[in-house]
Amino acid sequence: MNKPQDMKKLFIKTYGCQMNVYDSDRMVDALAPEGYEATTNIDDADLVVLNTCHIREKAAEKVYSELGRLRIMRQKKEQAGGEMMIGIAGCVAQAEGEEIVRRAPVVDLVFGPQSYHKLPELVEKAQRGKVVETDFPTEDKFEHLPKPKKEATIARGLTSFLTVQEGCDKFCTFCVVPYTRGAEVSRPVMQILTEAQDLVDAGVKEITLLGQNVNAYHGEDANGNTNGLADLLYKLADVKGLERLRYTTSHPRDMDDALIEAHRDLDLLMPYLHLPVQAGSDGILKAMNRQHTVKEYLDLLDRIRKARPDIAMSGDFIVGFPGETDEDFEGTMQIVRDVEYAQAYSFKYSTRPGTPGAALENQVPEDVKSERLQRLQELLNQQQKDFNASRIGTTMSVLFEKAGREEGQLVGRSPYLQPVQVQADASHIGTIQDVEIDSVGKFSLFGNIVTQ
Repeated sequence: MNKPQDMKKLFIKTYGCQMNVYDSDRMVDALAPEGYEATTNIDDADLVVLNTCHIREKAAEKVYSELGRLRIMRQKKEQAGGEMMIGIAGCVAQAEGEEIVRRAPVVDLVFGPQSYHKLPELVEKAQRGKVVETDFPTEDKFEHLPKPKKEATIARGLTSFLTVQEGCDKFCTFCVVPYTRGAEVSRPVMQILTEAQDLVDAGVKEITLLGQNVNAYHGEDANGNTNGLADLLYKLADVKGLERLRYTTSHPRDMDDALIEAHRDLDLLMPYLHLPVQAGSDGILKAMNRQHTVKEYLDLLDRIRKARPDIAMSGDFIVGFPGETDEDFEGTMQIVRDVEYAQAYSFKYSTRPGTPGAALENQVPEDVKSERLQRLQELLNQQQKDFNASRIGTTMSVLFEKAGREEGQLVGRSPYLQPVQVQADASHIGTIQDVEIDSVGKFSLFGNIVTQ
């Protein structure tokens, strides 16, 4: 017997980037009017969606492995008289399309990142037969998404992601994003301001603006004028009740003077910037089609730090790109030493089918890539430890988000995204307090709230 409409359960497993987290939340919002309620227990689910990422190697194979487990789970549920629909969303869905249904008949529904606003319609169609929706629709999906219920926003916490830009026109030779997310598209200014105000009205204190290439934002305002990311940040700074702003992920080519000035002018724009360079060799950067040199990147960081002296840098690195020599890799190690990152992500190069990098010769052997990655990560980890240790004795503003594991403990986040733990009353949750840092753990900072 079917459950009443208000009892249907939705389970979403999210892989990959922050934008997928945002997309998963909006899928929940899209299906809420249809009687679906999010659950963290997959055994309860009437609809399971895997929201996939295609950036890393063997991403598709991990999805098929998960589908094997779901097939067994669905069989057991059907034997007990229940139902379970299975959907694949995100970038693997966009890239694989019909191949997913062919290889995994258990899948009922495949849809790409640009189609989730049509999810209620697609789910209804999937009840009658297999559905694959990987076109890039002409309509603005954000205009068709229902506003999330205030209770849902509150349940997601004091910080929130807000997608302002999608797609990428840079075509780095290692990257699949232009093929799975499409060309750069920016949301209108007023649409973003409205969503931001709704989030703040529901209790959100900190918003992170998202985009595959977020600093290429070029949305229209109410007067039809094109606004860059800096313009948008200044307008968001006027949203009543918003206390913190961040954005990610950026490209060095789109870091313009206005955006650097916004870091200088806006106190609520956090002094933490994720600005990937990927490699420290001009030859490798050219092969990657990064469209900048090592010197241009370092000069840019000098300008940013001059405008905002307390800023800390985060980055991304790929080791073992085709043709990378020992000298090229040493260049990457050197740029890390020069910049002194507060935190960074590093990966071995993996070929992505359909990208120019996949066809390049001089692929680097796996054992060489592994050895280089280990050396790079040791350096990056030490820099992160050093940065955290440098906070001891300083006073930092901390947004307290939740109770800690121990009695009387609160956990918050610093301007640099570090977890900060203090012993304090739960009444501080939802507030920003000055904390004097007195010690550092493996990942967290510890301190005491500065009494007024």
